[in-house]
Amino acid sequence: MKKILIAAAVVAAGAGGYWLSQDMPGSASGQSDTVLASIPADTPLFSAQLKPFPIKSYVNSLSKSYKTVPDEFFSELERSDDARARFILSLSRSYMDSLQSGEQFIATFGLSENIRSYFYTLGILPVVKFEVEKPQAIWALLEKAEQESGYSHETRTLKGLEYRVYTLSDIGDPEKLELLFAQKDGLLTVTLNSAFIDEPTLETALGVRPVPQSLADSGIIEQIIKTHGFSDEAIGYLNHQEIVKAITTKEGNQLAQQITAFSEQEGEDLLAEFRTPECHQEFSAITANWPRTVFGVNSTNIEDKQSSFDISTIVESKNQTLLNALKEMRGFIPDYAKNPGESVFSMGVGIELNQLVPSLTAVWDELLQPQYQCQVLQEFQQELSGQSPAMLGMFTGMANGVRGVSAAIIDYKFADASASGQGEPALDSVDAIVSLSADNPSMLFNMVKPFAPELANIQLPQDGSVIDLSHLLPLPPEYGIKPKMALKGNHLVFFNGEKAKVIAEQLASEPLTDNGLYNIALDYKKLFTPIVTLAEMTGEPLPEELSMMKDYDMQVKMGVDINEQGIVFDSYINNKVTPAEE
Repeated sequence: MKKILIAAAVVAAGAGGYWLSQDMPGSASGQSDTVLASIPADTPLFSAQLKPFPIKSYVNSLSKSYKTVPDEFFSELERSDDARARFILSLSRSYMDSLQSGEQFIATFGLSENIRSYFYTLGILPVVKFEVEKPQAIWALLEKAEQESGYSHETRTLKGLEYRVYTLSDIGDPEKLELLFAQKDGLLTVTLNSAFIDEPTLETALGVRPVPQSLADSGIIEQIIKTHGFSDEAIGYLNHQEIVKAITTKEGNQLAQQITAFSEQEGEDLLAEFRTPECHQEFSAITANWPRTVFGVNSTNIEDKQSSFDISTIVESKNQTLLNALKEMRGFIPDYAKNPGESVFSMGVGIELNQLVPSLTAVWDELLQPQYQCQVLQEFQQELSGQSPAMLGMFTGMANGVRGVSAAIIDYKFADASASGQGEPALDSVDAIVSLSADNPSMLFNMVKPFAPELANIQLPQDGSVIDLSHLLPLPPEYGIKPKMALKGNHLVFFNGEKAKVIAEQLASEPLTDNGLYNIALDYKKLFTPIVTLAEMTGEPLPEELSMMKDYDMQVKMGVDINEQGIVFDSYINNKVTPAEE
């Protein structure tokens, strides 16, 4: 049964997950105002695309690997005799079939080419809403699934609104769980119902009951956009303060009341150790400094042949002492480790080791300073006090002045049996680079030499001349690996290949600036194309998973940094349709 519920959640999320949207806040009108006015300002979780999303073009831009799944993906559902499982199977197959083209997708779900949609929670209750241009298409989709599965719905009415109910729990189970579908004013609502969801909450979810303090009147969305400089396209947030209120009180908000009702149903208070006056006061003080996690779009570009998203997630903080300590740790990440598409894979860790121990010590002191009365927080502090970042000083002292370490595989390829001379396909060439950025990389190299006898006779030229390290790594010449080392400005560089040599030369002009903590980038096409080529050279049939990836043209980048507003997680995704998929 648990797996059926998970599958149901996947379908509900898939139906609403294509970029939750509405008009720009502050200038929103019509339906957008109506929806935001029906969402309580204390919702713990909210996400919305603030401008209509080009869903048709987006589906067209998806790689074929996104639109197919392995044969065994549905095998468990196919073997089930449960009508609910077969119902989910039918919906899942319809969803996957619809992804073959943007036109088919919007026809299947009755959507327009550009849609607005919303996701939020009423306490713990998830609610998905999105615009539907042809309401009958949704009912036809559900009826098709019913016919194929033998599963049926119940029709109910609430305040004049008719809606469909699909029971997910077992017959007679006191912990009922139902999946609900309703259409009103061009919006489809998908939500759940259970024994501890009261009727007013359900009325609010279905849009037939107004809320006294709405998100539309709160100014929260406008404030997030202004504070973080997000585009007005998409905004979301997780409200830490409301979640803590729900955990530390019995009636403090809607989520707290639902947890209390569930606890009464279970016969025990699941959060008793948190629901004390001391814990409520002290956890509330913590979340006053860490109020939300917000996420928004910096930019998007959606076309039929490609789509890209630049998104940031920020853990907001008003604790400047802790933020300043974290900012002091930031180090240097070179350009080659930050730009997707220029390498197969790249990664950079920017950390100023001179500041690591002082910064972590400042963080430790900040966490241990309050005299907590809440038992949960007391236990946390006791565990923390038994550890000390000062121990790291024994190791970081050996790497004084280090500002960052980065690496990249720029390119690689395989040669067939005739070209490799080995009777079988083999690695033909690889371009790769590793760089250590420091205030004085020469000093660090000389410090390492006593611990590595093979380096004892190597003198590092200060003029940037290249040293051949092939004698330290004897490999067959057919592999094309001849590692080299050079000092380029503030960077000690190890590299192989002409492309890597060019990047090494460029590093000489890159000054050491603290520009981040971590970055990773991956180009799927550059990664998988040589692997697929190698598999074809061997004459072995391609595994289904690998075959699905051969036309995968996607670049991704993720990074971590600190700014004045909090801890920042950046991500970038670019997906292209390859000529083979057109």
